[in-house]
Amino acid sequence: MARGWESKAVEELRDEAPALATDQKRPVRTAEDIEKARKRGELELARKRVQADLTAATNPRHRELLERTLTDLDQRIQALDGKG
Repeated sequence: MARGWESKAVEELRDEAPALATDQKRPVRTAEDIEKARKRGELELARKRVQADLTAATNPRHRELLERTLTDLDQRIQALDGKG
């Protein structure tokens, strides 16, 4: 009976080995990187929402406001990426 448990444990370790190897190859993300990714995600989500609103907008003033907002969001995303 002990032999059966031992072989199952070895089998589990063998199955987990590829997953552990890929985890070790993944670069470590700092808290700053995680925060930057979160902010970028929020900006991209806001951009999609403004883009959808712009597609449906008919009032010229509202469209102008949405276009300026879209430009601002693009600039913020570029600044976050370090391109601006």
